[in-house]
Amino acid sequence: MRLNRRLFMGTTLSAGAALAAPAVLGQGKPRVVVIGGGAGGATAARYLAADSAGAIEVTLVEANPVYTTCFFSNLYLGGFHAFEDLQHGYERLAAGGVTVVNDLATGVDRDARTVTLAGGQVLPWDRLVLSPGIDFAEGAVPGWSTADAEVMPHAYKAGPQTQLLKAQVEAMPQGGVFAMVAPPNPYRCPPGPYERISMVAHVLKGRNPTAKIMVLDPKENFSKKALFEEGWGRHYPGMVEWIGPDFGGGKVEVRPATMEVVVDGEVTKVDCCNVIPGQRAGAIAAAAGVTADSGWAPVEPDSMRSKADGNVWVLGDASAQGDMPKSGFSANSQAKVAAMAIRGELTGSRVFPARYTNTCWSLIAPEDGVKVGAAYEPTPEKIASVSSFISQTGEDAALRRATYEESLGWYAGITADMFG
Repeated sequence: MRLNRRLFMGTTLSAGAALAAPAVLGQGKPRVVVIGGGAGGATAARYLAADSAGAIEVTLVEANPVYTTCFFSNLYLGGFHAFEDLQHGYERLAAGGVTVVNDLATGVDRDARTVTLAGGQVLPWDRLVLSPGIDFAEGAVPGWSTADAEVMPHAYKAGPQTQLLKAQVEAMPQGGVFAMVAPPNPYRCPPGPYERISMVAHVLKGRNPTAKIMVLDPKENFSKKALFEEGWGRHYPGMVEWIGPDFGGGKVEVRPATMEVVVDGEVTKVDCCNVIPGQRAGAIAAAAGVTADSGWAPVEPDSMRSKADGNVWVLGDASAQGDMPKSGFSANSQAKVAAMAIRGELTGSRVFPARYTNTCWSLIAPEDGVKVGAAYEPTPEKIASVSSFISQTGEDAALRRATYEESLGWYAGITADMFG
């Protein structure tokens, strides 16, 4: 099925309208605090406020007054979008009845049902939604810590890091070497590192055609591998070298002070190094005590409710839910299920069976887009994939162009769905 902005918005808005049952109010308005203003948190806050028609007091806590989407940030690196195109304010969410607090959540007291903010404010809640995205696992890449991100940027939390990586790529000397240290599973946006390689290759092909790209990967396989490798061979022949675990990609050390990477004991001088470390749930999830030893937060598949606390929900990248990839589309889909479940619990409105969907688009070269996606349903054990699709190698240019244009429509649709 092709997806465009009208269809995406029409689907989500009609779903919201269908769920708008009359509220059953108690003596005071129930309070929901949402931590994290991205695809999961902003969507949940917006749907809770809109669909409850004022029956629920919704507060969104987000440290940044302007949100920069990580999805589509690779297209900025490739020169297909301006940085400002990725940025979205919360004004329309506020106008829709959400109280937006720009501060950092530093603590959660689940017994007292409060959230403490860096500025000292304490917010009470009846239900808490955690959608904090990712943090990085320190020590995941030997030689690298988050303190080194100004030298070897991760650019996996969009914002100044994304701008820094773009500047470093564009400043590479002729014939220089770009290295990426790819993350182990699971991580945010499985095709993201490889779309990034495509966009860096696109930039270098135009301004630095003798440059080389190394991808140092601890995984034997990755999302859309055949599609990316076909595209790299067609658009950037001889430029991209993928080094998997069999060839040392899983034994990588970096030396930010000397701009070196060490692969299975062999030292290589590089000119730009993008380190995407191993990941875990955003720190506030661990502070709330809802994460497991894996670093992710287990949830009930039919609602996204935390398995550690029935009054807490965990959305998006931070959750351990099953088969869904960690993506903006997944977080947006999960947020609607969670908002419906919370609203039903607090107001008595009808709750429909959970259904989830996801699609991830990737741009390989101008107008050469590919995608992968699936539909999901909850089972007792996890959110399980029930059907899936993926672009095929050898597709013609018209289909690839249509796939790219579809992704543009999706971006417009999901950001409107998140922020109003």
